[in-house]
Amino acid sequence: MPYLTVANEIKALIAKFAQARILWIDTEIADYKFNPRLSLIQALADPRDLTGDATFLLDVLDKPELATAFINLIMVNPNIEKVMHNASYDIRFLGNDDAKNITCTLQMARKIPAYILPLRNRQLKTLIETLCNIAYVDKTEQGGDWGKRPLTEKQLEYAKMDAVYLARVHGHLLEIIDKCYPEPATENLTALGKQYQKIEAQWKPLDSEIAEVKERFKAAMLAKKLKDSSYFELSSSITMKVDFLTLANLTQTEGIELNFPVTLTKEIQKQLGQLISHPSLQVEDIASWRLTSNIQQWRKSTKKIVPEPASEDLIALGERYKEILPEWKLLDSEIEHLKERVKKAMLVQNQGNTPHFKLSNSSILKVDFARLARLVQSVGIELDFMVTLTQYIQKRLGEAINQIDVQVEYITSWRMRAKAVEDEDEEIPF
Repeated sequence: MPYLTVANEIKALIAKFAQARILWIDTEIADYKFNPRLSLIQALADPRDLTGDATFLLDVLDKPELATAFINLIMVNPNIEKVMHNASYDIRFLGNDDAKNITCTLQMARKIPAYILPLRNRQLKTLIETLCNIAYVDKTEQGGDWGKRPLTEKQLEYAKMDAVYLARVHGHLLEIIDKCYPEPATENLTALGKQYQKIEAQWKPLDSEIAEVKERFKAAMLAKKLKDSSYFELSSSITMKVDFLTLANLTQTEGIELNFPVTLTKEIQKQLGQLISHPSLQVEDIASWRLTSNIQQWRKSTKKIVPEPASEDLIALGERYKEILPEWKLLDSEIEHLKERVKKAMLVQNQGNTPHFKLSNSSILKVDFARLARLVQSVGIELDFMVTLTQYIQKRLGEAINQIDVQVEYITSWRMRAKAVEDEDEEIPF
């Protein structure tokens, strides 16, 4: 476990690692809550290391020139694969969008269906304990004071082993994914279809009940003016929409360039007419594939007596949701996994139809807003459709947005989040 604190030694190691094919990388952040600063970079080039002896700890606290050297020689180098867990957090301090060839083990783990890897979450600690057969991994040092020097022996031990565990988890995930997704050309579509129908028969009743319970719960919470309960949290958001021409005229008047894709629906295509082929639009044609089951399973509909929202028993509804959720999650993940395998296999095997599935394609046409706005203004066509004012658009418009306030349509939507499900997102990788 070489712990490097001298700038020249760190630069020499960075130059050496710049020749590597793959690196397993972790970071420790000082004062992550209020003033996050990069404290330590852990780098491992040998996945066979089980002790941490081959892990290099680079002390870069308040040494931005060393972090910059690491970014320039390693992070932005597309020839070096960088493996991290919850990579979106680490690369905030290591190159942001300039970082290339990043493999995130958190995303890899999420790619594995829950029925194959049934875990309460996809945090590194959970993956280590499950995949590496380690009874308990102590992560308390992660929340320690990484802005204080000297670092303790316990901190250094923790830091070196994180890279070792990361490499081991990465290896296990690669093996699982390889088994999860066989070569599409070798898939047996008949066997997959039969398996899908078997799982679908169990999944459909639970899926419809899950949807019904959530819908009733949301209606009841709104009726009772509740935003929090033992099972769900209810939050609202406002979507702002404005007419396309209003936005186009405003951006032209104010000299604001908005660059975001607009989907050309059939109605917009009809309004554009022959202009859709105008070279200035540079229309992007995106092909999408849709998989449908050839054998639909129809169940007799049974009319249920649903209580008025204001009189719903939220405790009973919540308990029922918790009861069926685990089985539904496993079946739902298997359904999605099977559909993905079938779709890839049918595409590779050039099959549009099987005894169990039909594959059809459609095109989605997209064009840049600014190009569309310039064209319709130049020819005097009035396109009639609404544009959602995303955060990006609002930020670009700035104060100019107040000029269209009276013409903005405000749509309130409600989002319900279940408390019964552990959040797998790792803003900080605890």
